[in-house]
Amino acid sequence: RRPFSKNRFHYNWHWNWDYGNGDMGNQGVHEMDVARWGLGVALPTRVCAMGGHFMFDDDQNTPNALMAMFEFPNETGLGDKKKILQFEVRHWITNREGALEKDSTTFGESSTGGGNLVGNMFYGDKGIMLKNVNAWRTYMGKDRVPGEWGKGLGNHYANFVDAIRANDPNALNGSIEEGFHSCALMHLGNISYRLGRSLDFDPKTQRFIHDKEANALLRREYHPEFEVPENV
Repeated sequence: RRPFSKNRFHYNWHWNWDYGNGDMGNQGVHEMDVARWGLGVALPTRVCAMGGHFMFDDDQNTPNALMAMFEFPNETGLGDKKKILQFEVRHWITNREGALEKDSTTFGESSTGGGNLVGNMFYGDKGIMLKNVNAWRTYMGKDRVPGEWGKGLGNHYANFVDAIRANDPNALNGSIEEGFHSCALMHLGNISYRLGRSLDFDPKTQRFIHDKEANALLRREYHPEFEVPENV
């Protein structure tokens, strides 16, 4: 219960910790879902995030510039070849990478929103792959020679309705666990940002390691009669 502020209503609810999770929990969770899919990872073992609220002198309190790093074990890799997911929130004026913006043959207006760039970049030992909402393209070698590419969208809405009508969770394009893992990354990154330090995480117990302060932020303080039960 707080005094009225227009910065807490309509779309701006995203930028307040009482209700939202910043842009990492807004658009970012969709991009991290794609990044996890590409890397073949679920929950991280380590997370570090930093950023801030820049350009505006207002009462919004989530960061509008944020850099978060997630470290995952690589069960099939040799030695210490871990997998790294780097996520960034950039405010308004930013650098552009590769063809995510300029290559209209495979990357159209859907790759940008209001002048902002939205998408994924995958770095491999043979080259890079760019991915936006409905297209992907590879660039091979140090010279980044254009390679394979493709585009297309699936109708996830229809798939969701069809799975309900068939009463078959296995018919879904993505399981509820996949949604949880992507949302968990967003929360873990925000907790690291709010505490101002790196955190070690145990994917099996889904708890931070020897860190009561961080574990306390895995749950909210709920209003009476609106509590989410700890054990469902």
